[in-house]
Amino acid sequence: MPEHPIEGLMKTAMESIKEMVNVNVVVGDPVETADGTVIIPVSRVACGFGAGGGELELEAQGRQAHDGEQLPFFGGGSGAGVSVQPVGFLVVGQGQVRLLPVDGNAVIDRLIDLAPQLVSQIQSMFKREHNRNQVPMSPPPPPPGATIPPM
Repeated sequence: MPEHPIEGLMKTAMESIKEMVNVNVVVGDPVETADGTVIIPVSRVACGFGAGGGELELEAQGRQAHDGEQLPFFGGGSGAGVSVQPVGFLVVGQGQVRLLPVDGNAVIDRLIDLAPQLVSQIQSMFKREHNRNQVPMSPPPPPPGATIPPM
C-alpha cells in the first residue's frame, strides 16, 4: 500500500523539530571565565505541531493507481513552532552553585542567596560583643597582708 501524503508531511515536520530541539537548547554549553567560574545558560523550550489535509474524489480527473484504481486528489499541510526563552544562568564557582534568574525578581533571589552569609555575620558580631562584655570568672587578688579563709 502506498504511503499516504499526510505521512510524508508529518515525517518532514517532526524531523525538522528534532533537529531544532535538543538538550543543548535547554541547558546550554558551559562557558568558563578567567577566574575559573563556570556559567551555564538554562532555557525553557516549548514546541507545537499540527498537520492536516483532505481528499477530493473526482472520477473524471482523478489519478490512476498502478492497478487502475482511482486515487483521490490530496491537499494538506503541516506546521510547527518552537519557542526558546532564557530562564537564567547556573554559576558554579568559589565552592558554590547559584542560579541567577533572568526575570525581574532578581533582587529577592539575591537576598535569599545572601541570607546564610548575613546570618553568619550577625552571629559573629554577637559573639564578639559577648566576649567584650564578659567579666573574668576568677576572684580578685586579696589585699596585701590579708588571709584567705578556707572553703
